[in-house]
Amino acid sequence: MGWWSAGEHAPRAGEAAIGAALRETAQPFWIVRSHDGPAVGRGGSWTGDAAAPEGALPVLAFAPPCRPELLGDASFRADHGLRYAYMAGAMANGIGSAEIVEAMARAGMLGCFGAAGLPLPVVEAAVDRLAASVGDLPHAFNLIHSPNEPALEDAVATLYVRRGIRTVEASAYLDLTLPLVRYRLAGIHRDAEGHVVAPHRVIGKVSRVEVATRFLSPAPTAILDELVRRGDLTREQAELAAHVPVAQDITAEADSGGHTDNRPLVALLPTLLALRDRLAAQHGYDAPPRVGAAGGIATPDSAAAAFAMGAAYVVTGSINQACVEAGTSDAVRDMLAAAGQADVTMAPAADMFEMGVKVQVLKRGTMFAMRAAKLHELYRTRAGLDDLAPAERAQLERQIFKRDLDSVWEETAAFFRERDATQLERAATDPRHKMALVFRWYLGQS
Repeated sequence: MGWWSAGEHAPRAGEAAIGAALRETAQPFWIVRSHDGPAVGRGGSWTGDAAAPEGALPVLAFAPPCRPELLGDASFRADHGLRYAYMAGAMANGIGSAEIVEAMARAGMLGCFGAAGLPLPVVEAAVDRLAASVGDLPHAFNLIHSPNEPALEDAVATLYVRRGIRTVEASAYLDLTLPLVRYRLAGIHRDAEGHVVAPHRVIGKVSRVEVATRFLSPAPTAILDELVRRGDLTREQAELAAHVPVAQDITAEADSGGHTDNRPLVALLPTLLALRDRLAAQHGYDAPPRVGAAGGIATPDSAAAAFAMGAAYVVTGSINQACVEAGTSDAVRDMLAAAGQADVTMAPAADMFEMGVKVQVLKRGTMFAMRAAKLHELYRTRAGLDDLAPAERAQLERQIFKRDLDSVWEETAAFFRERDATQLERAATDPRHKMALVFRWYLGQS
């Protein structure tokens, strides 16, 4: 590999010197063959000439600097204004707190506020706080697919457009929705040089190829036509939408906490990278979308592995939930700190309970997964609360709800009178839907 000539510092031989050099990742160095064996060379000069300069040593290897700032895709860091290609993903109900977002922003990383499950006024209060505390520093908000509460999803997306939120993490989407596409394309235009500019960025979290395909493709014509009909887009803007993907970034969500398909990252990430390349070529984007990695990334080794496989950025979640800034309790932090890889299981999801969607949860030290599964089995096999056998109802009230179901319904009804009254209208004529709302009370509370 050529020849190295020493400068101010003589080469240092031995395993200790090489180990120390490897740990100083910000500094480049040479491995040269010295009289004492392989040695570390710092500074100096290198030549690839066939003939060795006087006093030069043969080069065995070169280690360039490997600073954390250089990991991942440089365009991801530039577009989002980051120092590091690192993101703390959204955790629902404000567990991905304003405090986490603030800490990430000040450290040159991207934090996402966990807006899922929160009432609109609480989300807007977080928008106010972060506008005051971090200003133009990088930060994002979550937009979650809400098939049971489409009005809330629409209201949150409208809030983000109105308040100038430039980046959202779109999670749990099974298909594209009007609010998501409207957010992405609001304000789309051509700049002075003729390039198509979409001011709003979407980071789509996906674990299935078919969902990734929708995010990596331009918005569907049917949705664009409806947005034009409603006056949310002009016809010209709808035509510009053909030049950009719905998401400029997608996160390959492998075996993670929460909504997950339990896919191994070593299979999922390369699959989505290949899909990205094919769709970018097919649609002729000016800038190809980027693919990041999430799920099980909790150590330096796992982060390095994700970057080595080609991840443009990495996203973490559960480890952020265990940090002091998370909007949760010390009891939760202690439980997570003690959890091992085998201490998790799948359980029915509160937000997609009727659809049978499951999320990955902690099973160690809790009966939640077993009790949630019992509730879904009853929902699947019973026509309503009045169809429960007396022994079944007594068991639910004694072991799971710790109170009578009538009082649970009263509290549930009060909640939906403020949040979404259409749920109560449906429950009045559909006993099974009423049962689902009561059962979701337990899932949401727990």
